[in-house]
Amino acid sequence: MDRLTQLQRWLESLSADSYTDLQVASADASFRQYFRVTNKQDNKTYIVMDAPPEKEDCHSFVQVTNLIRGVKVNAPNIIAKDMQQGFLLLDDLGNKPYLQHLDNNTADDLYTDAIDALVKMQTIDARLPAYDEKLLQTEMDLFETWFLNRHLGVELNTTQKTALQSVFKALIKNAQEQPQVFVHRDYHSRNLMITESNNPGVIDYQDAVIGPITYDLVSLFKDCYIEWPREKVEHWLDLYLARITPTQFIDRTTILRWFDLMGLQRHLKVLGIFARLNYRDGKTQYLDDLPLTLKYVLSTCGQYEEFNPLKNLIETAIANSPMNAET
Repeated sequence: MDRLTQLQRWLESLSADSYTDLQVASADASFRQYFRVTNKQDNKTYIVMDAPPEKEDCHSFVQVTNLIRGVKVNAPNIIAKDMQQGFLLLDDLGNKPYLQHLDNNTADDLYTDAIDALVKMQTIDARLPAYDEKLLQTEMDLFETWFLNRHLGVELNTTQKTALQSVFKALIKNAQEQPQVFVHRDYHSRNLMITESNNPGVIDYQDAVIGPITYDLVSLFKDCYIEWPREKVEHWLDLYLARITPTQFIDRTTILRWFDLMGLQRHLKVLGIFARLNYRDGKTQYLDDLPLTLKYVLSTCGQYEEFNPLKNLIETAIANSPMNAET
């Protein structure tokens, strides 16, 4: 039996002939798929998550949903679940992602709401995986394997490998010296939905960890899908600093450095992930997002002299790429 048939039978087992008009809602960078259904009884739409259990773990999604809703942030309520089959029926937070509605007129209001929600989530005290040295290193290794080796077709020599590992070590140190809080891990404009009340609706948080305080700020303000001027980014960081409790005090100079270096870690990882999504998973659309992500990396390297070796390494790799990749 295929997954779609399984899913339809599960919906029928919840309430015969109530959930109809199954439509694809979205798919993300994982193996999960989302469908929108209409309930004939209340004439409302709901979201069905299909997470194949051999590929995805629904338990983390359920756990983190409860944590986020527990601090009054707008995550979808779970209506029904079948953990064995990997199906969840959720409230529908709508189809207005931030990305489609952000412009110079709306950005301040929308980001203020997102900052307020983030501050609440960072108060979550729970047992979650740690964003530790091993995970940070594993993520950054994707940059060499998938972006440099696979996408650009470039193999690093021993000297270059040593230089790259030195950069990784500095970025791990930066992450570990920050206050460790709840981290959504993908808190950006495609995962924030505009809602009429308690904006934003927050989705795609199942990979949450306890990690660096600036990680979600980077996802939000150095978004791989939309770019903002530096002065706007710093203004929003100031709004964030004004909202955290006095006991969490961080001076502006410190948080800017933490933020920029955390962004370097995230964007190196993302370059690898976007390349992997193309070559391994056939999701070619992510190649369109490589140029902005690469721009963030090179810009940060230009701001901080200690990362000039990384800038030189990347520029040399691109120049020597046999693929003449359009990055």
